Amino acid sequence: MSITRRIFLKNGAMALVATTAIPAFLTRAMYGIDTPTRFGGPKNGKRLIILFQRGAADGLNIVVPHGDPHYYQMRSSIAIPRPSSGQLSAIDLDGLFGLHPSLAPFKPLWERKHLAIVHAAGSPDTTRSHFDAQDYMESGTPGIKSTQDGWLNRALVALDKQNKIISPFQAVALTNAGLPRTLAGKVPAVAVSNLNEFGVGGMKNPSAAAQSISSTFEAMYAGSTDTVLHGTGDETFEAVKMLKDANPAQYQPAPGADYPRGRFGDQLKQVAQLMKADLGVEVAFCDIGGWDHHVNEGNVNGQLANVLKDFSGSIAALWIDLGDLGENTVIVTMSEFGRTARQNGNGGTDHGHANVMFVLGGPVKGGKVYGTWPGLAPEQLYEGRDLALTSDFRRVLGESVYRHLGNRDLSTVFPGFDNNPDKFLHLLG
Repeated sequence: MSITRRIFLKNGAMALVATTAIPAFLTRAMYGIDTPTRFGGPKNGKRLIILFQRGAADGLNIVVPHGDPHYYQMRSSIAIPRPSSGQLSAIDLDGLFGLHPSLAPFKPLWERKHLAIVHAAGSPDTTRSHFDAQDYMESGTPGIKSTQDGWLNRALVALDKQNKIISPFQAVALTNAGLPRTLAGKVPAVAVSNLNEFGVGGMKNPSAAAQSISSTFEAMYAGSTDTVLHGTGDETFEAVKMLKDANPAQYQPAPGADYPRGRFGDQLKQVAQLMKADLGVEVAFCDIGGWDHHVNEGNVNGQLANVLKDFSGSIAALWIDLGDLGENTVIVTMSEFGRTARQNGNGGTDHGHANVMFVLGGPVKGGKVYGTWPGLAPEQLYEGRDLALTSDFRRVLGESVYRHLGNRDLSTVFPGFDNNPDKFLHLLG
């Protein structure tokens, strides 16, 4: 039985995405979004990488305020010991703050002034819902659920008008969950779960059924005059060709770039691979879960310590792997909200408010903790329980978009927020 192109698009396209991990171009095609078909890299060579810690990371045990005595009063069993306490302890940074010992790979980056920290940072919205908070941070409009696109996609819109030559890999997400909210919008973006499996068939060793579906799609595309496939098909087939020429299966990281085994390390290794292959990546997005520790969070050992080893080891390996490209790259980390200042009765922490952000890169004026520390005294806590917010996450991201990517239209990127450059933290040179 023959299948018409329109029936396939209506009934089969999304199933094809689900069963064979087709990249996000087909999802975009279903919504009729036009896609440029001219390729090349960003003119200024600047790159921005956003890393999302999903689950609400415990910023107070990640960058430890060991100089604030109230920290130890509220965390009897999960506090990170003060530096030089004769045991595994916080790695001192400036006398007030220290890194969790599992973040040891960050210390050389801090000492070389490549790594900056923004404490008491995050979204001003008061929700304690993971879903809502992540949505607000990825849309860049806290408290507003009606926003259709993501802030990172909007950041590229003005640049798109300047950059007439666009790569299919201009905006890429290395994630198993499809195109993230932050990259949804007018500028085409591609979601890839594994570069070695990226293709129209979507599988490294496809079954006969998957090959048949892929062949059907390719045949329909070849003779198609439907506008729903125009452009987006060209883009993706060109992307497949570019990746094939780059030969991802043969990639070898730079010496010393020892990525931890696991999903996050693989994601960051593939980000480095795409950038080093000169495929025109301008912005990239990855995420890492495992931060929601209501029970048995641990201190220098335990659940948080384990995920921090993966987190820091992967980022440090990416930095080494990028080599000279790191001079024009900025990496920003974020999480939907922090954890309660006090530990709970289960040896964990509950949903809180302010958190910590890391900013790494060649243009970063590192070796410094930015922002205003609000303190952890009872009267200084937000709602009597959480670290108070003093740096809006949009201020940090806005500086990256304005100073690094070169997009001066921050009122479009973060609508409704006063992101005057005079109010930046000045963490980028």
